[in-house]
Amino acid sequence: MSRTGVAVLFFFLGLVILPLAVYAYFAFGQPPVAVADKPFPFEDRVVGVPLKARIHREMPASAPIQPTDENLNAGAQIYQDKCETCHGTATEPSEIGSKMFPRAPQLFERHGDVVGVSDDPAGETYWKVKNGIRLTGMPAFEKALTENQMWQVSLLLSKADKPLPAEAAKTVGMTH
Repeated sequence: MSRTGVAVLFFFLGLVILPLAVYAYFAFGQPPVAVADKPFPFEDRVVGVPLKARIHREMPASAPIQPTDENLNAGAQIYQDKCETCHGTATEPSEIGSKMFPRAPQLFERHGDVVGVSDDPAGETYWKVKNGIRLTGMPAFEKALTENQMWQVSLLLSKADKPLPAEAAKTVGMTH
């Protein structure tokens, strides 16, 4: 057999053997599927890059409502009812959220100069609330909340680093 023939044979064997080896690893190996398992190398990039691209492509540019006291108070109530179990409050981190993979961010916790996701545009937070994020535990609230409610909680989170109305601050555990 010629050198070219051998190369072509190995190429086609590789096309068959590589997918079979990958299948065997997942079917019979020990891929990291438990929360406590060490993640695959570059796992965060494999998921994060397309997620960020889609969010930035689809997120609304601006909110159809204003961050009034009424909307921020309503957003705080929604946060208390739907979000704090995983994302905690300003004074109590979530026990459940810390055991998730990836860990659920504590949305009223300061990291550097930022509190939670207050440095993200409200439209980005709205997209995440509406659509959820696969393989993170973040559910889609599109069918559980109205458009207005999703915006209210998104606006609240965009203001987590600023003084909130007294009622909202009390609801999310911030001192006022």
